[in-house]
Amino acid sequence: MAEKTLDDLFLDTLKDIYFAEKQILKALPKMARAAQSPDGKAAFLKHKDETEGQIERLQQVFDIVGKAARGKTCEAIQGIIAEGEEIMEEYKGSVALDAGLISSAQAVEHYEIARYGTLKSWAEQLGYTDAVALLDANLQEEIATDEILTQLGEASANPKGAKKKVA
Repeated sequence: MAEKTLDDLFLDTLKDIYFAEKQILKALPKMARAAQSPDGKAAFLKHKDETEGQIERLQQVFDIVGKAARGKTCEAIQGIIAEGEEIMEEYKGSVALDAGLISSAQAVEHYEIARYGTLKSWAEQLGYTDAVALLDANLQEEIATDEILTQLGEASANPKGAKKKVA
């Protein structure tokens, strides 16, 4: 068995985030439908559009490294998405639903930020110069989305969720 290299790890992680992005793309419309605030719905739909662009950039990265764009099951993202679905179900109609959706979305964002930061660093190390810019573009979008989610939570969803629902 050949020794595994950073190139192998890069490709495995690229497949992981590709799978994750495709799963996220399926989850975002559900989150948008579940969100109670118009700002929350809009944020999830905007990120759906960004995710489509991120998937296209990942396909370009696969081209750069000379590999077919294929995902590899990412149990981490499946678990994070399952937790989000649980919140949608358990908190449906409650004042805390939007806060829970934002929390779930931020768990996804933090996972993506970690993956893109690592992939960018490895692409630099491996000399995939063209891939660095593509991965950085995805990373910057994820960081911006996380900041928007924080603002939404702090400005409206969290204070609304802290109030008791009137019977």
